[in-house]
Amino acid sequence: MDKNLREILEIFESISAIPRCSGNEKNIASWIEAWAERRRLNVISDPAGNVVIKIPATKGFESAPGIVFQGHLDMVCEKIRDSAHDFSKDPIRLIQDGDWLTADGTTLGADNGIGIALCLSLADDGSLPHPPLELLFTVEEETGLTGAESLQPGFIDGNVFINIDSEEEGIFTVGSAGGRTLSIDRPVSTGLLPEAFRVYRLQVHGLRGGHSGVDIDKRRGNANKILAGALNALRVTADLSLLSMTGGTRSNAIPRDAEAVIAFDPARLQAFQTVISDFERTVRREYALAESSLSIALSEAASEDFPGLALSPKDFDTVLRLLSAFPDGVVEMSSDIEGLVETSNNLATVTLTEKSVSILCFMRSSVMAKLDALTSEIEKLSVQAGGSVRNDGEFPPWEPNMRSPLLAKCRQVYSDLYGAPPQVSVIHAGLECGIIGSRYPGLDMISLGPDIENPHSPDERLFIPSVVKIREFLVALLGAYGPM
Repeated sequence: MDKNLREILEIFESISAIPRCSGNEKNIASWIEAWAERRRLNVISDPAGNVVIKIPATKGFESAPGIVFQGHLDMVCEKIRDSAHDFSKDPIRLIQDGDWLTADGTTLGADNGIGIALCLSLADDGSLPHPPLELLFTVEEETGLTGAESLQPGFIDGNVFINIDSEEEGIFTVGSAGGRTLSIDRPVSTGLLPEAFRVYRLQVHGLRGGHSGVDIDKRRGNANKILAGALNALRVTADLSLLSMTGGTRSNAIPRDAEAVIAFDPARLQAFQTVISDFERTVRREYALAESSLSIALSEAASEDFPGLALSPKDFDTVLRLLSAFPDGVVEMSSDIEGLVETSNNLATVTLTEKSVSILCFMRSSVMAKLDALTSEIEKLSVQAGGSVRNDGEFPPWEPNMRSPLLAKCRQVYSDLYGAPPQVSVIHAGLECGIIGSRYPGLDMISLGPDIENPHSPDERLFIPSVVKIREFLVALLGAYGPM
């Protein structure tokens, strides 16, 4: 194995041993600070928990523009249904399968741990000529770009900015979507279950899930929408009560699993099983190319585990109508850039208790007017259903600059290295560049990274040879800022 690659993977393994779900980045930040201090590098943190390492230029590069490499400290913490992994204390267990690196039943955290590892490996290479460098690591990127929002003037000084949080080698990203998170809450009323009713679980699982930005156009199923459809299919057959419902885990992950606790006359069980089997076949046909492991199951539950209260029939109708009407997935494609999703919504989480139903949506768009229009549509549906809507945060799109000097230099360096030009892209995912660019006007920005498949899901994996190419490119790019 290449020496540089081995060092990068060793750093990544050390990072993966430290729990770092969003909001729990203190230990990884402390580890990075200690790493820098051992090398006598200047390291600074801010009140939000962001960390920057400042590295002087090597000889001959003193007058070159300062370059900022940036990544985020947190990761999306998702796992398979039967995993006992505890993200608050357990290390991520890495598994290498040929040229691919994945994890044991959990998200890998290459988004964005491998970006951090690449940055640290470059800083640790004493033979590498470079301009003044800053390594900026932000917190809570995955839950609303909180760290980027908290950056203050003077925390970084460079004017060339390279985000290492993209997921396709050979593609330079120069723009990204803005986003907005909406929370919908509606009070519900309950009543006693009919005496003859028994309690059952209706479960949707086995979906692929994925990143609600980069995977939203891949025709993957949303477990919350599918569960609502299954409940509708049962409800038109016979009387049915709904005790609880839960689905999805976080705003930026397409829901893989959802479950409802329901009750009905056990004499209806066989008929209901047939309805669910028929519905499952229909949904499997709809998602035949994307969801080969989809499963919808109806099974008996222990009645003593649940209170004998169920949603009122009127509120049951309202909740199902609301979930069925909610937009989900791709809302509109871009008319300017072929193949780019312009606007989307992820019906991310649903939680129904005895007192209320809570719904979390994460919308994205590269056009803020379209984001506002989608917000108005969801607000109208929610208010008509008797709910209240709260904006839990938003971030702006990153507008592309096709005349960027950095982009021109990156194109030239890449073509010289590999004999073919790179692709240039605008993506539907959110990147911190939009916010950071607004905090530091004049930054010349680009985003790049190695090949990562299925981020934000337990199927996440990293293509190891692409890590080598990213390092080679960054080394050559740094050198291109040297004396002529």
